[in-house]
Amino acid sequence: MGRCSMFPSHTADGFFRTSILLFEDSIPGDITLGGLFPIHARGPHGVNCGELKKEKGIHRMEAMLYALDQINSDPELLPNITLGARILDTCSRDTYALEQSLTFVQALIQKDTSDIRCSNGEPPIIRKPERVVGVIGASASSVSIMVANILRLFEIPQVSYASTAPELSDNNRYDYFSRVVPPDSYQAQAMLDIVKALGWNYVSTLASEGNYGESGVDAFMQISREAGGVCIAQSVKIPREPTAGEFDKIIKRLMETSNARGVIIFANEDDIKRVLEAAKRANLTGHFLFVGSDSWGAKSSPVTELEDVAEGAVTILPKRASIDGFDQYFVSRSLENNRRNIWFAEFWEDDFRCKLTRPGIKLDPDKKKCTGDERIGRDSLYEQEGKVQFVIDAVYAMAHALHNMHQDLCAGSSGVCNNMDPVEGQVLLNYIRAVNFNGSAGTSVLFNENGDAPGRYDIFQFQMTNHSHPGYHVIGQWTNNLRLNLEEMQWSGGDRSVPESICSFPCKPGERKKMVKGVPCCWHCELCDGYQYQLDEFACETCPSDMRPVPNRTACRPTPIIKLEWNSPWALVPASLAMLGILATSGVVVTFIRFNDTPIVRASGRELSYVLLTGIFLIYLITFLMIAEPGVVVCAFRRLLLGLGMAITYSAMLTKTNRIYRIFEQGKRSVTPPKFISPTSQLIITFILISVQVIGVFVWFAVVPPHTIIDYDELRPPNPDLARGILKCDMSDLSIICCLSYSIILMVTCTVYAVKSRGVPETFNEAKPIGFTMYTTCIVWLAFVPIFFGTAQSTEKMFIQTATLTVSMSLSASVSLGMLYMPKVYVIIFHPEQNVQKRKRSFKV
Repeated sequence: MGRCSMFPSHTADGFFRTSILLFEDSIPGDITLGGLFPIHARGPHGVNCGELKKEKGIHRMEAMLYALDQINSDPELLPNITLGARILDTCSRDTYALEQSLTFVQALIQKDTSDIRCSNGEPPIIRKPERVVGVIGASASSVSIMVANILRLFEIPQVSYASTAPELSDNNRYDYFSRVVPPDSYQAQAMLDIVKALGWNYVSTLASEGNYGESGVDAFMQISREAGGVCIAQSVKIPREPTAGEFDKIIKRLMETSNARGVIIFANEDDIKRVLEAAKRANLTGHFLFVGSDSWGAKSSPVTELEDVAEGAVTILPKRASIDGFDQYFVSRSLENNRRNIWFAEFWEDDFRCKLTRPGIKLDPDKKKCTGDERIGRDSLYEQEGKVQFVIDAVYAMAHALHNMHQDLCAGSSGVCNNMDPVEGQVLLNYIRAVNFNGSAGTSVLFNENGDAPGRYDIFQFQMTNHSHPGYHVIGQWTNNLRLNLEEMQWSGGDRSVPESICSFPCKPGERKKMVKGVPCCWHCELCDGYQYQLDEFACETCPSDMRPVPNRTACRPTPIIKLEWNSPWALVPASLAMLGILATSGVVVTFIRFNDTPIVRASGRELSYVLLTGIFLIYLITFLMIAEPGVVVCAFRRLLLGLGMAITYSAMLTKTNRIYRIFEQGKRSVTPPKFISPTSQLIITFILISVQVIGVFVWFAVVPPHTIIDYDELRPPNPDLARGILKCDMSDLSIICCLSYSIILMVTCTVYAVKSRGVPETFNEAKPIGFTMYTTCIVWLAFVPIFFGTAQSTEKMFIQTATLTVSMSLSASVSLGMLYMPKVYVIIFHPEQNVQKRKRSFKV
């Protein structure tokens, strides 16, 4: 009587079960390799597996079978040893793949089955599965990580053809894991180099939840932080089980930083497609500039019917080549010659959109019946999947390692010797890490100490040369450094200019960057205002006092130096008045000299009159010194003559009014004349008063020698283009007032005596004209003070003050000349009959 048999399987709880459902394909051989492929997509919630994945699933699985056929038929590689396979479907789900991969370790687990009996009481025959010496796969990094944690416990080496997560480079945690594709750390560096080559500095990242997406984005962010120059606007994660509307929310969040048009995307192709669909629904076609990882690569499925949204997307893919031998192999597959692939019938139905007849299953009337005469590439579209090369290289890497191991451990033996039965995982791992051969694409296949392959990438851009033939075009490559052909790039709408993805536009010349806290790529541009210039990218500095900024504020230039020019209205008017005054004064002096002995001249006090006229002449003359170009000599004469002319004039007037007042007052008390009323005494008193001014000026000379200065502060308005340096004498407003103060004291004193003498008899006919002269002069100088000091903030301060000072002095001189001497000159010239002694005039009458 036969005994019952059981095929054991193992679950996470550690107990054998007989009812687990396995999606696997087995091919017998002397040495069995495991294979993990995403034959089906992830199923909806609550379902493990979904629709068939033709390229990523069937193409890759067939690539492994093709490689095994090539190796088994190669007399030089593993002669007399046949490689078999045990291939599992991961259904693109890490938890499901973990459950499936437990079958790989069943042969290594010893369990006590003494308590297990068949229904007839006999002990069962336990049929152990073939021992798997190594595993090819998996595809997704999240799946590889989950499986690697199990395989390392049983020392089963693993070689992946597509998992690129940087986390898998950790040789302490994943010591039995190797891969023929470079890790995402290289890929992230290549993507960062692309971003920089395009001139972008502000991008967002988008990652599928899981090890591949999250670790890829983490690697990109870390490298960008270390390298600097690129900032992350948003870092968005796509949930493993996205809810309805999730992708619309993602697009809305990305638009919160709309300047970050560049989007670095590490996501599976299903998520990529749904992101593109959400962008299209949001009417943002052409806005986002995607830079996709190798999970996007050059696949057509994510962009099908979304070509306009994907246009311009830059993608990266490990450097690959199309394997012609595989193409010939795959297109020759049919239902008759490929029965070893248990999923091939399902692929056939999907690829040709037909339905195979099965016993007991009614044919769907909406689908045509498969005839079996269909041919791949003839009756359906066919393009070799991008990772086929790497699947073949992974299988060959395992084969070369076994070959080298066989040569060392089984020298001279044919087939598997005792030293390789069983194959020790640790020993095989060492041989895997040591392989170095030319792969299927002619490039070398080797591993570093962490089991990583060198980084070699092709760079693609999805372009729409016309709307009927969109496709991926190679625009560059990366092998430790980037070579990108910008001229070959084409963006949304066929635009050849590279679009911008920057946080802030470059500042204009003369503007400094004020950085946004925590975001080194974002700044506000602030104009260097006033007299500042742009010192560097981040700082403004004030120009030296003798300089002003150039119009674009990138440097300083010397401030122009000006002085009062003779052709300026501020000079012409005072000079004209002064010239008229000098001519009038000269006329009076000539008249007085010509009629020196006439009664009117003698009665006016010839000596003091000539002194007074000299003072008036000097008052007019100072106008020309105030206008003349400043120099040491000019400045010296300005100091000397500015107050001297007025001092002479008002000293003589003061002496006259004092004499009249003393005579009048003395006459009230006695008939004795007062002292010091003779012409000589009057001159002495006058010169004594004048000497005070002269001594003060010479003391000033001794303390501060006259010199010129350039005043840059006086004419420095808010607009630096109007700034000027003023060449002037070292006479401040205060020094001018001090220089005139003595003359003002004389003027006020003279005015006081004029007031006191206003009641003198008509015989003292000079008292009232002197009084009127002083009253008018006081009014002129009272008007001068507010005008002089009220222009302190004016841009033409120097010109206004100079004109005001000279005009005021000319007016005061003109008042003195007009009221004291013009009536006398008029009588002398036009009424000579009145210029006789009083007795003679009476006799004539």
